[in-house]
Amino acid sequence: MVRIFPLIFILLWSSAFITTKPIIENSDPFSALGFRFFFVAVGFYLFSVYSKQSIIINRKNLIESVLSGVLFHGFYLGGVFYSISIGMPTGIAALIVTLQPVLTNALSGPILSERVTAKQWVGVLLGFLGAALVLGLDVGKDIPLLGLIATIVALIAITTSTIWQKKLSNNLPLSVSNFYQAVGGCLFHILILIFFAEPYIDFSTTFIIAMSHQIFLVSFGAFTILMYLIKNNSASKTVSIFFLIPATSAFMAWLFLNENLSNLDLVGFSITTIGVYIATRD
Repeated sequence: MVRIFPLIFILLWSSAFITTKPIIENSDPFSALGFRFFFVAVGFYLFSVYSKQSIIINRKNLIESVLSGVLFHGFYLGGVFYSISIGMPTGIAALIVTLQPVLTNALSGPILSERVTAKQWVGVLLGFLGAALVLGLDVGKDIPLLGLIATIVALIAITTSTIWQKKLSNNLPLSVSNFYQAVGGCLFHILILIFFAEPYIDFSTTFIIAMSHQIFLVSFGAFTILMYLIKNNSASKTVSIFFLIPATSAFMAWLFLNENLSNLDLVGFSITTIGVYIATRD
């Protein structure tokens, strides 16, 4: 079962980009995420109680877990949701944040003491070249500038969160760690709503179905698998599976959302995927 975790993760993680669009069509992004992580926190709390895992942890582990949640569920998902809410194409947003593996490989050497080869640096350059081709002259036109900035913030956040999670010294059970990360994400979005955004949710059937997908399949399923893989593998090895997500997300966007990519987008998309593959393979 463990061997197919990466495949399950890819399918679930990629599908999150698809259900994001119907969610933000029925709510503002930060209300949706605050709502989502409130119930995710409750779910992991109940599971921890059911499995008799103590949620009483020391202050160091608490700060580490909450900060990881702020980075991952706050800045990363907040950036992705916000960018799509203001017109960023789903496939392009997926492509940019999936540059995470090349950045993780670039940083895992000095931070995690993982060996980074010249071949991996070639992959890094190819990855960014492909992204530049996809973005091209569309920034500020078909691709909103604020959406691009928000997606880059999301990219930095998920990269930082992955490395941070690998460096954590605690051995908390996944359900307990995920509970505090969800709390951190929920509090982040509540603060955004208090100071910067206007809360809005239309509890339509579409919203409920899409949100249920993200709560149960993505937050409970894909995120738990990711945390397991990070905990049991090197950071560079774990994120290598992300190179399959842009193509999977784009196919799902074409299948379910009728989104198209231009020829130049496809070229850049291919170069980025090759770059990520080179940077993350052994």
